[in-house]
Amino acid sequence: VTTVGRRVALPLIAQSRSAGTLNKSEFTTPEEIVDFDDPPHLPIPEYPSRPHEPLETRKSRLLYQSRKRGMLENDLLLSTFVAKHLKDFSADQTAQYDRLINGVTNDWDIYYWATETKPTPPEFDTEIMQLLKEHVKNTEKVQRIRQPDL
Repeated sequence: VTTVGRRVALPLIAQSRSAGTLNKSEFTTPEEIVDFDDPPHLPIPEYPSRPHEPLETRKSRLLYQSRKRGMLENDLLLSTFVAKHLKDFSADQTAQYDRLINGVTNDWDIYYWATETKPTPPEFDTEIMQLLKEHVKNTEKVQRIRQPDL
């Protein structure tokens, strides 16, 4: 086959594969989208407890973890919350905050609870969650478009 022959044959092949001959029913969006639950046999890993961690080390770890959530909304909310409150937390309050951000397996849950989009489960409806909810309301009208400096 010569180059000239290919130039003539290719447009003919392309015409036979035109969009008009495709079966478009294969590519339509289904009427109902199904979201499957995770199988019950998948264990959720437990966050390791650190009973002998010094308070200042725990606060430093929580400061870092509050800034690196993997979700910008929580990065902004939690980093500004920690910058404002963490230094004044007692050991018990620090433990509550640790359980909140590390005990929940889905960061969207924290976000929805803090913004009061969904009700907070009783085990996480603590003094710290109430403080976080007040922080999210931003009654002082503080701009929170970036994380605070370290």
